[in-house]
Amino acid sequence: MPQHFTAVPLEKSYRLLNHGPTVLVSAEHAGERNAMSAAWACALDFAPPKVTVVIDKATRTRALVEGSGCFALQLPTVPMAALTKAIGTDSAVDLPDKLQRHGVQLFTAPGWPAVPLVEGCAAWLVCQLIPEPHNQQAYDLFIAEVVAAWADERVFRDGHWEFDTAPPELRTLHYVAGGQFYAIGESVRV
Repeated sequence: MPQHFTAVPLEKSYRLLNHGPTVLVSAEHAGERNAMSAAWACALDFAPPKVTVVIDKATRTRALVEGSGCFALQLPTVPMAALTKAIGTDSAVDLPDKLQRHGVQLFTAPGWPAVPLVEGCAAWLVCQLIPEPHNQQAYDLFIAEVVAAWADERVFRDGHWEFDTAPPELRTLHYVAGGQFYAIGESVRV
């Protein structure tokens, strides 16, 4: 487990996604683990906290999410940009060893042994799938309840992001297109 891995109260977990970051989706089913990148994920509700994420039918991760009924969303950081692009471009359907090939390190959190989490991220959310077969088939849209959340305490404390005072390498990624990301910028307080 990462050194600065700190629980986030579920009522504050929506704040982990509010700033629109790129996410990594990971899941495990029948002894197989995988992770992929996703640009379209967002907070959906507060109580209980819910999220949405688009997971294409062609991905191996989707089959694991559908098989297990749970998955994790995690927020990659600046040093993870190349890894994020690689595991979003390469598919485990074609490259079953993609996680090893790209150096993805997985761990599990206490109480959640069946949900692999990706090391090096700024935040992690364990999500329980809310089956919506029409949305999943027609739009590749998955809805889930957040059942556990953690963040790196150096960048998320007391329910708030602290990007201004955190090391720059803990900034989250925001995908625009064509392999280009932006890191979250400076805050503007009003």
